[in-house]
Amino acid sequence: MRRANYLLTAVAVLACDSSPEIVAPPLSEITITAEQVAQGLSSPVYVTAPAGDARLFVVEQPGRIRIVQSGQLVPTPFLDITSRVSSGGERGLLSVAFHPQYAANGFFFVNFTDLGGNTRIERFTVSADRNVANPASSKLILGIAQPFANHNGGLNLFGPDGMLYIGMGDGGSAGDPLGHGQNRNTLLGALLRIDVDRGDPYAIPANNPYVGQTGARGEIWAIGLRNPWRFSFDAQSGLLFIADVGQNRFEEVNVVQANRPGVNYGWNIMEASSCYNSATCVRDGLQLPAVEYDHSGGACSVTGVFVYRGRLNSAALAGHYFYSDFCAAGLRSFRVVNGAAVDHHTWDLGNTGSVTSFGQDGADELYFTSTNGRVYRIVTSPRAP
Repeated sequence: MRRANYLLTAVAVLACDSSPEIVAPPLSEITITAEQVAQGLSSPVYVTAPAGDARLFVVEQPGRIRIVQSGQLVPTPFLDITSRVSSGGERGLLSVAFHPQYAANGFFFVNFTDLGGNTRIERFTVSADRNVANPASSKLILGIAQPFANHNGGLNLFGPDGMLYIGMGDGGSAGDPLGHGQNRNTLLGALLRIDVDRGDPYAIPANNPYVGQTGARGEIWAIGLRNPWRFSFDAQSGLLFIADVGQNRFEEVNVVQANRPGVNYGWNIMEASSCYNSATCVRDGLQLPAVEYDHSGGACSVTGVFVYRGRLNSAALAGHYFYSDFCAAGLRSFRVVNGAAVDHHTWDLGNTGSVTSFGQDGADELYFTSTNGRVYRIVTSPRAP
């Protein structure tokens, strides 16, 4: 591994959460390899598919969504909005989420930064050709002004409750200079939750934590986030995982019950479980991370975010959450048992470039995208004696 002295600290901070213990074979009996499924992509940053769909949809940061079908990259993009996207650095087309009823309504939602550098969540509809979207079907769902060029968050994802969740960074620069992380009256530095099946263009769910409160936005589900590049839900355990990118010292993965509203993840009072720019800070009411690690050995930016629930690999992987670091090679994983992060592993995958994101296909198999323009599937095999 490029970073042999990787520091991993498990913090048992989930006393209020609970999840069923997962009994699995020992990971010592298997090895993980990266199976290439696509190459020649332009800055791939996300992989997904509608439930049960055999195709793979790959988001390219410049503004395209590509399809991998029967092992081949389809030449014509599913969607091309490059002329409307500001791409580079942390900007670009950053994710796509297919509606839970996509097979019936053809709706999908994209998260991108427009030519002015602001976040736009837009809905599109597939055309009569299932491999091509209708570019004229664009409908703005939510627009959010961005004060700086970084910390755009970037993921929109449907939760098990059918709501659309949107991860928003603190607006950028360094140290949250505008104080967005702890401000309930801004959509920045927060996890949002909206109902795209009601209202026009959306409705605010009545059970969101700040609905009806003065000086707070009803769209907010949780606050105190710096840059939640990727997050995920594990329907089997009922947990929400958020990999929040740190400032200068620590990276963190947060784990809470998915139906728990109003969580404050601490930024910028805290960076992971440490006070930020202060010897003392008040931690009361703040959610500390389940896992954190420091920047020793070159680490710089955590990349999550899925629990493995597929069926093609060894059952030893079941229930393991996978993540990586943009500046350090390989994958890492852990399980959550009785509210604590346990069974930590580091996986050496060789020269596969820096991991930019993870994704799942329609059968819940796990993939990751790389700076080398390729998409890989995680594959297990018995460890050689």
